[in-house]
Amino acid sequence: MDTPSGAIAHDGDGAEQYSARRLRLGCGFHSSRRQFLAGAAAFGAAAALPDEQSSAQAAPEKLIDTHHHFYPPAYQKSWADWEDQRKIPHLGVQLAWTKNKDLEEMDRNGITTSILSLPSTPGVWFDTDAQTAHDMARLCCDFAAEMVQSRPGRYGLFAPLSMLETDATLKEIEYAFDTLKADGVNLQTNYGDKWLGDPAYRPILEELNRRKAVVYVHPLVASCCARLSVGAFPAVIEVPHDTTRTIVSLLLSGTFTQLREIKWLFSHAGGTIPFLAGRIEAFYDQKGRAPGGFAPDGIETVFRRLHYDTANATHPAAIAALTSMVPFSQITYGTDYPYFPLNQIENLRRLNLSADNLAAIASGNAARLLPRLNA
Repeated sequence: MDTPSGAIAHDGDGAEQYSARRLRLGCGFHSSRRQFLAGAAAFGAAAALPDEQSSAQAAPEKLIDTHHHFYPPAYQKSWADWEDQRKIPHLGVQLAWTKNKDLEEMDRNGITTSILSLPSTPGVWFDTDAQTAHDMARLCCDFAAEMVQSRPGRYGLFAPLSMLETDATLKEIEYAFDTLKADGVNLQTNYGDKWLGDPAYRPILEELNRRKAVVYVHPLVASCCARLSVGAFPAVIEVPHDTTRTIVSLLLSGTFTQLREIKWLFSHAGGTIPFLAGRIEAFYDQKGRAPGGFAPDGIETVFRRLHYDTANATHPAAIAALTSMVPFSQITYGTDYPYFPLNQIENLRRLNLSADNLAAIASGNAARLLPRLNA
């Protein structure tokens, strides 16, 4: 039985009342599910179109990649040492990355601007202490800021934060925005055993809310869950689920409602959120709408306010699910380069999207979210 532990007892009603309540609450995303089924059919048909027809749309003038990784040389060495100590085979792409190669690949694939961010594993932590993580965050920020300054218009920066000690992280925020003029900050979905809705991060998020910051969130395999991969590479299943975990933690903690000035951008089409949205609403929408609740306007409204990138999520089913949950205005183009190719826009072109919606994903939504890109 998939009833959450203690759910019936907590609300003080019996199984019949609980079942009836689930039926009532399940209606919230009912229209969205109908839209998803219709959308999936439409996207599937579009994907089956001949290449000549599906490539007939004009290429967008601008293409902004909001999910684009970078690797300072000192960071590459620390990463290699960290993997060697744990006998983890090197993937190689992060060690082969260079600034020149990055720009060459952007030019080859028509990327106008890339917003730089760090990958989440191992972030800036490397299983050391807060000061070492703080120093690595500063090193990475300075390296990326030099890339932004040396190539005007080609790069932006989501500044990595260490998040292990509050005062140090608040100083990093001040430096990133006031000195480096970063476009936003780059967080992980979790740090050790805490997801972003944890009270430990509240002072940091309050400062980001005060600054009306763009907060880009990248997932990783949680320390609890690497062995749940059923034989698959852990990133295949656990990475998208960790985005869902942190979104739910931010939802249930009231962070999304109480800190409304933060502009959230989540990776990989929100992980598994588009597929679980109706289920989350069925269990929690009534509680969220209660006086003083964490989602007074409803959970669906909260999810529709967030932003999501398309990195490794351009399959017709994934896009159909995402666009049945949120408007096109909330979707930005992302690639997860160098782990995945920069040309994923071609997958979106095959879906027979309207010219306006394709242009919005390609660059318009990112430019609205990051006003400096309009300069």
